[in-house]
Amino acid sequence: MSGSILSLDGKGLKLNSRADLDPWLANVDPTKIEEIHLGGNTIGVDASLALAEFLQKTTILKIADFADIFTGRLISEIPLALTAICDALKDKTSLVELNLSDNAFGGRSVEPMVPFLTHNRTFQVLKLNNNGLGPAGGVVLATALLESAKLSKAEGKTSSLRTVICGRNRLEDGSASAWAEAFAAHGTLQEVRMPQNGIRMDGITALARGLAQCPALQHIDLQDNTFTADGEVSGVEAWTEALKAWPELTTLNLSDCVLSGDGEVPVIITALAAGSSPKLHTLQLQNNNLETESFLALASGVPKMTSLMLLEVQWNEVEEDDENLKTLALHLKRRGGKLLATDDDEEEDEEEEKEEEAAPAAEKPKDSLDDLVDQLSKVGIH
Repeated sequence: MSGSILSLDGKGLKLNSRADLDPWLANVDPTKIEEIHLGGNTIGVDASLALAEFLQKTTILKIADFADIFTGRLISEIPLALTAICDALKDKTSLVELNLSDNAFGGRSVEPMVPFLTHNRTFQVLKLNNNGLGPAGGVVLATALLESAKLSKAEGKTSSLRTVICGRNRLEDGSASAWAEAFAAHGTLQEVRMPQNGIRMDGITALARGLAQCPALQHIDLQDNTFTADGEVSGVEAWTEALKAWPELTTLNLSDCVLSGDGEVPVIITALAAGSSPKLHTLQLQNNNLETESFLALASGVPKMTSLMLLEVQWNEVEEDDENLKTLALHLKRRGGKLLATDDDEEEDEEEEKEEEAAPAAEKPKDSLDDLVDQLSKVGIH
């Protein structure tokens, strides 16, 4: 433990009983804990009950990180353990973030989260990545969030929810409408990440319309879902319309989304190139079916995309020596930005990041020498 943080992160502990957990909590004052991180361990029912007792005594807890805590557990154990943990957090008004990612509990084990999601209306960040929720589990959780929004509205309060991360959960179209309704009801979201969920055109369209009710959105990640199918483009058009509702948008990830205009420029590319998102800093369009015409539109529009600093377009239907890519790279370089259009660009970017991380340490001796010279000069020694 360090200060107000209790962390057993990555220790690989098998905590079955109360006795297994007690040594790690024995000398910890729960009233001083602001963060608890238990990821990378496996926690059984009895240990979860002991953990819940500890959590109930916390008074200033802000971050509850319980990602990857059920590896190797029976499916029958998880609901009981989750119930203990979530019920202990239900009334924590200090709580800002709950992370239950990477637990693979599936749709059969989501009910224990419902009371927390419905009644704790002060938390801001919900992370449920890679839990195998499926459409049915997604509907249960989205419905709980919708009920929470309705309760807040009935009390005349603005929702506190700011971030929802729920990727790799097989949510599909079957739960997309429920999520869209919940997002619209909260209306306060700033970051939504739902990559790799098998959501197709109908679901994508619903999400666009729901998220359009969240004017403060800054970060959207829908990577590896499907925006077009069989020549239909209604999903893309819905998102193009929604762009107008997000003046604060800084990051948009539409990689692996089957973006294609079938010989025409996808309307969402046209809208972005026209400057629909004035604060857009990062645009990710890798591994789509974008052709030369799309890159011509981006190259022509990049002067209007005044905040754009990173554009990722690898693995599209365009030659590496395309003139439009050269134009994009030149514009971005002039403003200190970067175009990633090939694997070589990505490797070069990684190398530059390593050099930047190493640079401060290498420069310290020189800085120290310069400082010494300055100090000696001030006292008349040259």
